[in-house]
Amino acid sequence: MKVFLYYEDNDHKMLHKTLKITLPKSWKNGPTSKLLDQFVETYNASDLSESLTLNADEMHLAHKVKVEVQSEKTLTLTLTGEEELKMISLASDAITIETIEDREAVYIMHGKSSTLAEVQAAKQEIIDRKKEEMANTVACVRFGCKTRFPKGGPYPACCYHKAPPVFHETAKFWSCCPNKKAYDWEEFQLIKGCMTGRCTDVKDNEEEKQFLGGCDLRDALHGESEPLKSIDDFNKAQADGSDAAPVLQRLRGVMKEIGVENELFDQVLDGIRNEAGDGGGGDSTEEDELAAATSELGKKLKAAMKKIAVDQLRIK
Repeated sequence: MKVFLYYEDNDHKMLHKTLKITLPKSWKNGPTSKLLDQFVETYNASDLSESLTLNADEMHLAHKVKVEVQSEKTLTLTLTGEEELKMISLASDAITIETIEDREAVYIMHGKSSTLAEVQAAKQEIIDRKKEEMANTVACVRFGCKTRFPKGGPYPACCYHKAPPVFHETAKFWSCCPNKKAYDWEEFQLIKGCMTGRCTDVKDNEEEKQFLGGCDLRDALHGESEPLKSIDDFNKAQADGSDAAPVLQRLRGVMKEIGVENELFDQVLDGIRNEAGDGGGGDSTEEDELAAATSELGKKLKAAMKKIAVDQLRIK
């Protein structure tokens, strides 16, 4: 096992040093502090010590770890799915082979090192502080504002949206600001509110939807329609029934037998039915939507089976 040690925590590049160490077997299961001690000893034995002498008690090790990027531009931290390298300190008593990968770059940094117990205590302190904050504060209930403030006030200034958000296919926007659409979560979070006032923890309307979807858009465009029936309700309501409903009902039962929950099946089917309804121009009947959904679901299942078959042939 080899490790590359870099000392770059100094504005003067002439004082930087790189050291490649092949670890003895006994070091692999030992503490990372041995690496630090070895580097400091080598550094102080070199000509660089004439300009700078390192003290192992005032240094620590760190390595770069990929972490998901978090946006601080919004009131709530939002994961974007992107990654960046972040310097993470290593505990002085952490086991080397469990902490550092073969041929990994490890950095010598100024500042005292911490033990595993001290690192855990620091993490617990952050968790406890966060719990205390959550217990003593409340979040604003206005759309688009998640500012937290002390229970009972004072109530900070608030910039919010008048109406709930809409999540339709890949588009995300606020129903009060339909001309400002976004297609990723971070961009959506940055859409500035259209109203100003004071934060509150009391909802004006407890029954108001917290978000809207395709069905709500169709209702707004073509007038409110009856809610879509479930497969069970549709079968019971149709004495003669369509050909589609019994097929879906049987498929629902079969999928449950092979491990696909009814809730998941219904969720997927409702999404396909909504898409089918959106494409029908508002004139399609429920029977038409159900038949279209059955056909589309069949195509998706067939495509999935074909992919599995291709993967099996590729493995062979």
